[in-house]
Amino acid sequence: MIHTPTFLGQNKPLNTCLIQIDSVTEARDLARNGAFEGCDAFAFQMEQIPLEDRTEKNIRMIFSQMGSRPIYVTNYRGHANKGAPDETLLEGLLELNRWGATLMDVMGDYYDPTPGELTMNPNAIARQKDAIARIHAEGGEVLMSSHVLKFTPAEEVLRIALEHQARGADISKIVTAANSDEEEVENIRITSLLKKELDIPFLFLSGGSHNQRHRLFGPMFGCVMWLSVPEHQRRSTKSQPLCRAVSDISRSFPW
Repeated sequence: MIHTPTFLGQNKPLNTCLIQIDSVTEARDLARNGAFEGCDAFAFQMEQIPLEDRTEKNIRMIFSQMGSRPIYVTNYRGHANKGAPDETLLEGLLELNRWGATLMDVMGDYYDPTPGELTMNPNAIARQKDAIARIHAEGGEVLMSSHVLKFTPAEEVLRIALEHQARGADISKIVTAANSDEEEVENIRITSLLKKELDIPFLFLSGGSHNQRHRLFGPMFGCVMWLSVPEHQRRSTKSQPLCRAVSDISRSFPW
């Protein structure tokens, strides 16, 4: 039987080890460490890698350390991609798909940069649907992301997720924030609401000062994955839990 890596149809959330670094060799080493720490999948941020280092040989070398695990990739506008048009970012995602990535992150404001990363421009939405179709035609899976980065009421979070679903995404990703115990608990409740109302998997994360419980326990209430890191280093997101801690939680929970 040929094993095809996928983020879809899993029987438990995936401990997804996020590689965020601007060095090819360090990315390779972090991927190797994540594999030793027991992750189920990987995430890789292409935007961190300098343009001159984004060769097929280099990226395949990094991916080779990830084994047969599914790979989620981003190619966001920041870092080395600053100033690049969205069509160029999409072409980068398509290259990553051809080089071994599984799940491509299409931002919810592709072709119309918008606060909160969800355009409602009909022309931009049509182009997003075409981009998703192109990725699907090449065998890739699609996550659509919106980084709102502020506390957001349940009705608005659900509206964003339903927009992602309607545009053809396989997974919806939304990042809001929590800056009090009450807001963080509400985000956990919203996670359960998304599980009930959506027809596709989702990843709902909190930023802000109160995010650890949501990031650790969100998958127990419906999120499709954890985003973890093999270690906290100069480029990693400090709110991400460590891969080894997530592995312990996942092994201990009766899925």
